[in-house]
Amino acid sequence: MPVSGPAVVEVAHLTVAFGERAVLRGVDARVGSGEVVAVMGANGSGKSTLVRAVLGLIPADAGQVRLFDTPLRRFRQWHRLGYVPQRLGAGSGVPATVAEVVAAGLLARRGLLRPYGRGRQAAVAGALAAVGLADRADDPVATLSGGQQQRTLIARALAGGPELLVLDEPTAGVDAASQEAFAAAVGGFVDGGGTVLVVLHEAGPLRRLLTRALVVADGRVVHDGAVPQDAVGYDHVHPHGPPNGTELGR
Repeated sequence: MPVSGPAVVEVAHLTVAFGERAVLRGVDARVGSGEVVAVMGANGSGKSTLVRAVLGLIPADAGQVRLFDTPLRRFRQWHRLGYVPQRLGAGSGVPATVAEVVAAGLLARRGLLRPYGRGRQAAVAGALAAVGLADRADDPVATLSGGQQQRTLIARALAGGPELLVLDEPTAGVDAASQEAFAAAVGGFVDGGGTVLVVLHEAGPLRRLLTRALVVADGRVVHDGAVPQDAVGYDHVHPHGPPNGTELGR
């Protein structure tokens, strides 16, 4: 399918295996600047493995990934990316406020040893406003609902001012209000020139924003085009993680 704008993500002949099990099999994909591309598929299809390989979180056995026209092995401009993993909870047992968690998203841009500039407070406030949590900035993150914690993680990703936002099933298992707030935040990010690659089981509130969908089945992209009308696959279980506890091949 034709893609307008320069490539932000390019994947060529990507293969990923866990032991003797091939999870991705020669995948080709491209995300152009300004697009909102959903990666969809049934549980075990390889959709989450694809985005993790794009980010270098798991190694590829063959093929190539390029980010902003740079081979992944040479890419160092991580401040250009914001990543939200599958729902893990923002608290992690640490007694931090919502604003403190979001401020952590500024680290990639400023570096660990450089002081925050004057824009720190504005960046945190703007990110929280984008996800509808401006009034919870000083609250302990552990007091938030699961959906609000997920919105906090999205705000953390937005705070650093990324150009590409990569999200792994961000709306799964969260309340409707949080899903709508998330869609509004993504819409604002795209309106500002951002690009989004998002793993989804079903489009939900994001449907109106999606440029197209990549449907993954058995480790291959079997569809690149219009967003399916229904959920892709019907064996998806929440919370995340199949019954045997493994995350491989999601």
